[in-house]
Amino acid sequence: MKKLYYTSNVLFLFVLVLLGSCEQKKTIRQSETKIRKTVEYKKPESTVAFKFEKTKQWLDSIKGDSTKLYIAYAINRTDKANIAKMDSVVIPNDFSGDLVYYLPFPIHVSALEEVSKVLIFSYPTQTFAAYENGELVYTGPTNMGRKKDPTPTGLFFTNWKAEKTTSTFNDEWDLKWNFNIENKLGVGFHQYELPGYPASHSCLRLLEKDAKYLYKWADEWVLKDSENVKVKGTPVIVFGSYNFDGPKPWLELVKNPEALNISESEIETQVQPFVQKILENQKIRETEKQTAAL
Repeated sequence: MKKLYYTSNVLFLFVLVLLGSCEQKKTIRQSETKIRKTVEYKKPESTVAFKFEKTKQWLDSIKGDSTKLYIAYAINRTDKANIAKMDSVVIPNDFSGDLVYYLPFPIHVSALEEVSKVLIFSYPTQTFAAYENGELVYTGPTNMGRKKDPTPTGLFFTNWKAEKTTSTFNDEWDLKWNFNIENKLGVGFHQYELPGYPASHSCLRLLEKDAKYLYKWADEWVLKDSENVKVKGTPVIVFGSYNFDGPKPWLELVKNPEALNISESEIETQVQPFVQKILENQKIRETEKQTAAL
């Protein structure tokens, strides 16, 4: 009987070890799946080139095609109301691809594979990109701070958000789908008109469609109390500078379709100084989620 008892215990311990090993392998597989996440995008049917078109004639010719309009807004860093005010616009020869092929950010960044979420704004190209584990999941145009009130650059984290709030610069300005990234300075990204150049008072303006997406996608901070932050929100990196005295950079696309392209190595250079801090906050957030789930 004693022998049977010990045999049973050994078998029981073996099963526990086996289950633990399987669970560990499962966790590793899930982690690998997360890191290797990919997003399928439709490539344009032909090599993308750009040309100038008279705005009114072009708008009349497409008869309200929403897909073409959205791509045109993005390329010209503008919106429905402001594109009509332009004499001419930059238009691609082929609209068959997804938006990522008309904007400058790379689809994959290896240096960000361990980062669950990060939002990046490029001042020189006036565009933004949302990455999950190194994979581009969303991109679009922005109009950032004007020369007098530039958008601060560096690493930030999303704080609080509001579907509608009032600007700290002017109480007559209503900001929709606002997500704050710098509480003391009152800087955030939100929906507002895009005239086609940096025109804001340091904030990052977005099309409504894009503002709504990022509003849901990014995480708010978690407060410890009224004065202390327990967990910071989603990391936001703003980099580069804009030549306010020169022509709009995207006009160069007509001569060189790759003029604004941001390489993977450039993104790596921009994010490398912040990765450790981002991962530290990410670990705190994951621990907080696990604790809350118990």
